[in-house]
Amino acid sequence: MTDESAKDKVAGKAKEAMGKMTGNKRMEAEGKADQAKGKAKGAMGGAQERAEGVKDSLGRDDRN
Repeated sequence: MTDESAKDKVAGKAKEAMGKMTGNKRMEAEGKADQAKGKAKGAMGGAQERAEGVKDSLGRDDRN
């Protein structure tokens, strides 16, 4: 998980909680959206790391 994805998740959780406490449905929904954005960023970062691992395990061929 990247720092940016973790930041989005934490900020989204806080925004969602604040929205629930104040009865602000829009803020609550924005918080959930921020959390989803953080999860997506984390998944993308993980996929990139796995792709680099596969590339490294196959050996780099710069003849292309």
